Amino acid sequence: MDSENGFLLREKVIVVTGGTGILGNSFINGIANAGGIVGVLGRNEKVADERVASISSKGGKAIALIADVTNEYQLVGAKKKILDAFGRIDGLVNAAGGNLPGAIVQPDEDVFNLDINALNEVLRLNLFGTILPTQIFGEALKNNGRGSVVNISSMASQTVITRVLGYSMAKSAIDSYTRWFAVELGKRYGDKIRMNAIAPGFFLTEQNRKLLTNENGSLTERGDLITKKTPFNRFGNPDELIGALIWLLSDASKFVTGTVVNVDGGFSIFGGV
Repeated sequence: MDSENGFLLREKVIVVTGGTGILGNSFINGIANAGGIVGVLGRNEKVADERVASISSKGGKAIALIADVTNEYQLVGAKKKILDAFGRIDGLVNAAGGNLPGAIVQPDEDVFNLDINALNEVLRLNLFGTILPTQIFGEALKNNGRGSVVNISSMASQTVITRVLGYSMAKSAIDSYTRWFAVELGKRYGDKIRMNAIAPGFFLTEQNRKLLTNENGSLTERGDLITKKTPFNRFGNPDELIGALIWLLSDASKFVTGTVVNVDGGFSIFGGV
């Protein structure tokens, strides 16, 4: 491996689910800037097209893939589209996910009267919305003979964060899946196909903005508690996830698999005292 170029993704074809989201936007631009060809996968066709156009205007290569990560038929169609365009897939970033109001347990709610349907839906979106794309696009990685899969974990899988029960269970399951699948990949394909995960700290997205900030931009009580528990005393910037992502997708991490990389400003290591 050329150590100087090991972190580049030159001409590697990478599919990013959740590519129309806030974190997904940083991911697709980071991959394009590293020389990768990006499949921007999401349900919002307008946003996907706009992001592809933006990457193309800067000299990059990208393609819009409109699909729901829990819909096998749509994912198969997306795989065909990107293979028809570029002939192979070299990597997958499973960035799609989220939460639902019904899966958030408020302090005044009865913990013995949980919304099971909402919990199931959050597990389906996050966990199976990671597993299913891996099954579909992973077949192309297998046929290609090499590739890297990066899942998105969370601080909610490493320590108890109140209220977000469904999300916590789903992300904990993704950690387990990442380790299990990495072992199977290693046993079957050696170092050719790898799976790792990134565990972001707290970044403002459309899904958590109302929980963490007030309408005037000030922090809610919850947002204040989180920043105080973060040694850097702030939320993360989505672009601060790019370095870890490019490393895990590139040949620079060729001996790394089954690992969850924390990008959290120290949240996971600070006891609060």
